[in-house]
Amino acid sequence: MAQESPKNSAAEIPVTSNGQLDDSHEHSFNRDLKCSLPVGLGLSETKITSHGFDSAEEGVVEAGQFPSKGSSASPKSSVISPSSAAASRLAGQGCDLIIPTGGRAQQKSGPVVLADEVKNPAMEKLELVRKWSLNTYKCTRQIISEKLGRGSRTVDLELEAQIDILRDNKKKYENILRLAQTLSTQLFQMVHTQRQLGDAFADLSLKSLELHEEFGYNADTQKLLAKNGETLLGAINFFIASVNTLVNKTIEDTLLTVKQYESARIEYDAYRTDLEELNLGPRDANTLPKIEQSQQLFQVHKEKYDKMRNDVSIKLKFLEENKVKVLHNQLVLFHNAIAAYFAGNQKQLEQTLKQFHIKLKTPGADAPSWLEEQ
Repeated sequence: MAQESPKNSAAEIPVTSNGQLDDSHEHSFNRDLKCSLPVGLGLSETKITSHGFDSAEEGVVEAGQFPSKGSSASPKSSVISPSSAAASRLAGQGCDLIIPTGGRAQQKSGPVVLADEVKNPAMEKLELVRKWSLNTYKCTRQIISEKLGRGSRTVDLELEAQIDILRDNKKKYENILRLAQTLSTQLFQMVHTQRQLGDAFADLSLKSLELHEEFGYNADTQKLLAKNGETLLGAINFFIASVNTLVNKTIEDTLLTVKQYESARIEYDAYRTDLEELNLGPRDANTLPKIEQSQQLFQVHKEKYDKMRNDVSIKLKFLEENKVKVLHNQLVLFHNAIAAYFAGNQKQLEQTLKQFHIKLKTPGADAPSWLEEQ
């Protein structure tokens, strides 16, 4: 042939052991590459493709199909075959490439993480409102049906009896607390009056020489009664504080758990009634999913009801133990203090307060001293 095919003049590129080109043969490679390209075709007009590294046509440089000026035949692409060392080095890095069959090499994309669909807050709130409305409707219907005597309710006879006793006792303890507060107020007024009366007798004993002893005796008596009254007042106030804690904190906390138990019982009965109504109806393709969903909701509320019933039973047990212990000590304190006060036994009255670790506030203890006022 008059013109040698560029394919036959393919130049081999020597590669060193670390995969880099040997600079000594660079000039020879450039000369052979220029001879293989047609006249008027620059390197910028070439395109480089890379087939699979295990392919025999690795590192193919394809010249564009441009006709040369002096020849009508189209030149063929030049093939550059790197050495086996370069192929093995590049093959170690080939994990980042995807080799399509019969096509050009494409870069392999990294791991793609599909983000979860963004939840719409408005839809979530709407779903919560829908569930709350449905639950409220079922519970309201259950309450109305129970009051009208049409619906059935679940009753734990033993637990209901304990709850009724607790509520009744709470009312009685509140009455005792109210009367004790009234007694404390009246005793405080009496002690205050006795103290003023004792000061008046003491003043008259100094100004009335002929009645000095008589006014003096009465002044000492009223002051002693006022002192004993303050001691008794401290015992009564301690009794009031303990009973108030028992009634308005301990018992009230238990009754709050009872309210939660009753709410769980109403929900349980509401979903139980709903499931019973569905089971009495026809069973077809439309009702079976509803029955299954109702069964699941019923099971959830049954577990909640059982849990709340167990919590109420435990709290009632601990409350009974705590109530007996607290009221035993407080009733003994109240009795001994009242008996000692009206018997005039000052030592026994003071001993009663020491027994229960009650510290009385001295009159004017909260007031600032003369040095603090200056």
